[in-house]
This record gives sequence, structure tokens and C-alpha cells, in this order.
Amino acid sequence: MGYSSKGDSGFASVPSLLRRNAAEFGSKSAYREKEFGIWQSWTWANTEEEIQALALGMLALGVNRGDFVAIIGRNRPHLYWSMVAAQMCGAIPVPLYQDAVAEEMAYVLNHCGARFVIAADQEQVDKVLEIQDQLPDFEQMIYLDTRGLRKYDHTRLHEYASLQDQGRSASAAIKSELAAREAELTYDHTCVMLYTSGTTGKPKGVVLSNRNIIETAKASSEFDGLARGEEVLAYLPMAWVGDFIFSIGQAYWTGFCVNCPESEETMGTDLREIGPTYYFAPPRVFETQLTNVMIRMEDAGRLKKRMFDYFMEHARKVGGSILDAKSVSTLDRLKYSLGELLIYGPLKNTLGFSRVRVGYTAGEAIGPEIFDFYRSMGINLKQLYGQTEASVFITQQPDGEVRGDTVGVPSPGVEVRIGDNGEVYYRGAGTFVEYYKNPESTADTKDPEGWVATGDAGFFEPDTGHLRIIDRAKDVGKLADGGMFAPKYVENKLKFYPNILETVVFGAGKDRCVAFINIDMSAVGNWAERNNIAYSSYQELAGHPRVLDTIQHHVEEVNASVALDPMLSGCQVHRFLVLHKELDADDGELTRTRKVRRKIIGEKFEDLVNALYDGSESIYTETEVTYEDGRKGKISATLSLRDAKVVPVQKLAAE
Repeated sequence: MGYSSKGDSGFASVPSLLRRNAAEFGSKSAYREKEFGIWQSWTWANTEEEIQALALGMLALGVNRGDFVAIIGRNRPHLYWSMVAAQMCGAIPVPLYQDAVAEEMAYVLNHCGARFVIAADQEQVDKVLEIQDQLPDFEQMIYLDTRGLRKYDHTRLHEYASLQDQGRSASAAIKSELAAREAELTYDHTCVMLYTSGTTGKPKGVVLSNRNIIETAKASSEFDGLARGEEVLAYLPMAWVGDFIFSIGQAYWTGFCVNCPESEETMGTDLREIGPTYYFAPPRVFETQLTNVMIRMEDAGRLKKRMFDYFMEHARKVGGSILDAKSVSTLDRLKYSLGELLIYGPLKNTLGFSRVRVGYTAGEAIGPEIFDFYRSMGINLKQLYGQTEASVFITQQPDGEVRGDTVGVPSPGVEVRIGDNGEVYYRGAGTFVEYYKNPESTADTKDPEGWVATGDAGFFEPDTGHLRIIDRAKDVGKLADGGMFAPKYVENKLKFYPNILETVVFGAGKDRCVAFINIDMSAVGNWAERNNIAYSSYQELAGHPRVLDTIQHHVEEVNASVALDPMLSGCQVHRFLVLHKELDADDGELTRTRKVRRKIIGEKFEDLVNALYDGSESIYTETEVTYEDGRKGKISATLSLRDAKVVPVQKLAAE
């Protein structure tokens, strides 16, 4: 199939979209950033000038066509600009996770052969300098924040603002060269390279073309009616495909404004001040927000707590129907309006969701109860199903067809089919080009016809045409009796409880399921303080008998719910333990996007898994941990192992 250099969109690259935005609505806000408590703003015309100055400076520094430019730091307009400036130069931006340790960065920087690094601050500069002897391709680093860097050796270090100043005074030859390189860009040129989270091994470099990003941004924006007036908050890792498609792809296609918070600590305040109209968050963010709401309500006065419980119960009954414009009685609408005045409205304002017109969650399955909580308050939260290799969008939920147990219908321009083994496959304009330097994995994942194997198991509902994802295909298995084992289904139900932060269920090939559980320190700590329970550490609180009693109650409630699903009733948790440490990406137990590395956890804590199955009531264990400064250490604990009541499936069926 042949394509023009610009494709159906009429634009060949993200820089060409920038030029259009600056020309057609240059005075409109493109970026905002909060610094020192004050919001600063840049129009599209300002943005074009900032990016062009940086691109000219990068050319003068020696950036060549096809070079990889690594970008490391939190969400800041200047770092987004650096991605587009690299594209203007014919180079390829490679954003890295800012919380990655130096060794993780070394792998990515070596794998792509990055000659240039753009770092946000001293912390990121130090990490790169620490490993520079391992980076034969690394030549120059550009830093944004000058604090702490004055006495460094600047042979290979360049201040961002100074580089822009050089670009502004660049020669006519350099300006001509930049114009030529930008004019060369086509739909088939690489737009960005993003590394996968690496749940099953080393991260893979996913090559995404201009076609992938622009066509996906166009289709997804039209699907939800996104326009220039949208406001988004850019706070997710810049190395994650979701942030790239929202904060670069859709932002440049529609011309909406990208707002960068001051810091992680000020996120809540910044969210309320901006009041985004278009919002995305992974399930963990919504879970944490719900946990904080529940903690506050536990501390509230009796009358306020009763009002909250009363109106939220009503919202669960009719809120979703009102949001979907379905028939609801006049009395119920009046009661809901009163709830909006007294509870829902103030709560949405506190969360920063008062103006959200479209909200999305993805990355992991969200618990249906959590999903329904937000929709019941009138927040148009929807689920999408996507991957880095798809430029995010595989399926989306149309307005009026939103449910907690499906991920919607195929996104515009995307084909989806189910393989004979139940695995989900897709192809479309957003389908990635290749895995960089990895033809074997590319061939294993994408066939010659463009169909991509997602690694997820699912099925289409025959009556609605909506896709349901059961679990990761590699995690879906059989119990010893032949029943289906789908751990994520149970884990999501457990994580609905504010006291539970993370959980890992085991059971493939076994006669029953067991679980590891992490408590949520903020929720359980708040409970302990209210009940005058003293504790000195996470480990001590996690092992407290009353905490274990509470977690056991949650597990047994989930078992009763799981038992109602005839297909998955065998996945009830028979035994569990509360881990003595939080699962941590620095310890290799989670990915940088907070996904559980189930196999690694099972191997690392094999003694605990075995103890859950052999009937032990307690077990002593030692675990290596990584401290914030990178040092290694060991923690030890004696854990209590508990039995949980399960619902006999045969008895349930007989009744």
C-alpha cells in the first residue's frame, strides 16, 4: 500500500503541526508551567520561537540526522520543546523515566546509542555522569536547571538557555540547514522511540513514526470531540506513551493547552487551579484519590459522614444513568441534584474534576467499583485499552456505552480480532514500525500483515461488540481442577479497598489460590492513629493482628463476590499474607509504570509462596532492599499466614 509523504492528515510531522498552530492561532496558550507558586504561560507563537531557537542551537552543537537524543526529567514545557526540536533536526527523541536508577538509564542510553542527553537538573546530570564511562556513544549533555552545576566540568555540559541564545544568533547557513531538515520530514520518519516497561525482560525500544502519532492523534481527538479549548495536566512520566500521545500528539493536532504542575507534592493544588477538561490517569491514581477521600470521611463529623454515605448510595443507583442521559425518575433526579449541591460538587472541586468533560484510565484494569464511584458523581470517566506498540489506542468507550467491565469498541481505524487461543490482536495506522535492533521480537509480535499480538486474553461480547480483557495471556492459566485462573480479576477487586495498595495472586496449576498483599500506609496509618495504635514502621503496622483481621475481612468479602462468577469462581483466595515491605520498582518487583512483575515476585519470594501452600502458620524471611540513595540492605521479618473463608462453589450452584 502506498502513502503520500503527508498522509491523510495533510501534515508530515509534529513540527509541521507546530508551524500551523503558530500561524493560525499563535496568540492562544500552548503551555503553562507553575514555578515558585506562579503560573507562567507560553502561546503557540512563543512555543514556536523557543523550539526553533533550541533546534538551531542543537544543530550548532552537532546533532545529526538520525541521532538519538535522550530526554530525562519531570514534565516541563522546555523538555517537551526539546522533543520537537530534536525532530526538527531530523533526530529522534528518546524520553527516559526520571525515577530510573543510573543502571537502568545505562541500558537504554547504550541500546539506542544516544549521542546527546537533555537533563532537567543536577540529579539527572549526576546519574548520567556516574555511568558515562559505560556510554561509548555519549558526547554532550544539555541541562535545564542550573542550580548546583556551576562548578562542574562544562567540557561536555551546556546550559539549555545558553544553547537557545546561540540558536537565536545562528548563522544563515545553520538556519538554512534547519529549514532543509524540517522540509525532509515525511510520514515515514521516526517521531519518537519509547521503551516498554519491561515486565518480562529488558525494555524494548518501540519505534513510532509520524504516521503512527499523527493519525492516532487525529482519530482519537475526533472520537471524543477534543478541541483547542481543552486544558490538560501533564504529570505522567514523559517516557510513557500515554503522556506522549496526550501532551504532544493530541496537543499539537488540536492545539489545546498543556499544563505542567510545579512538583509531585503540589499536584493536588495544581490540578484544582487548572481544572482540566480532558484528564487521564492510570488506575493507581484514581485508587489513591479514592483512598484519600475515604480517609477524610472517616475523620469527618458524624452528620457529614452520614450525608456522604446517604448521597453516595443514591449516586451509585442513578448517577451513571444520569451521566449517560438514560431515563431516571423526577424524584431521583431531584435527590441527585441535592447531592450535587451538598456532596458531589464540593468533592469534585476538591479533587480538581469540576470541569472534566472527558476522563480516561488505562495501563492496568481498574476495579469496577472504583470506576463506578467516579462515574456516579457525574465524572465522564472512560476506559481505553492500549499499548505503546499501538501509539496507545486499541479500543475506546463511546459516550453512552461506558461500563466498568469492558474496554469499549475498536478505536477509529483500528481492527481487532481474537486468536484461536483467546489472545487479542490488532492492526491500524498507529501500529509501531519495529522494535529497535530487535528483529526477532518484532517478528514475534507483528506479523507480515501488520497484526500485533497484545499478549492479553479477551473476548468480544456478542450482544454489544465491546471487548472484555480477562488478564495477561501469560498469566491466564488453569487451576489443578481445570478451572480458569485469572489473577488480575481478583487483584483489582482487592485493590478497591482503601487499606490495600497492591496485591499479587498465585494459583496457576495449583488446587487453590493464595495472595500477597501490601497495605496502603496512608490509609492504614490513619486508621491506626484514630484507634491509638502505636507503630514505628511499615513492617510493624503490616503485621499488627488488628490489621491482619481487617485485611482478612476484605479478602473474604472479595471471595464472596468472586464466587458469583461461574467462570472465575475457583479464583477465590484460600490463604494470604501481608508482605513486610512495599513492592518497589527499585527492587525490581514493579515496572516504572507500577505494573507487577509477577514472575519475578514469585521467584524472589518463593519461600513465602511455598509456605502459603504447605499450611505453615508463620515464616521467617529475609529480603534484600534498595534504599533511596542506592545502597543495598536486608530486612527480616516473621510473617503470619492466614486462612480465608471461601464460598463452596458447588453449594452456591445448588442453591
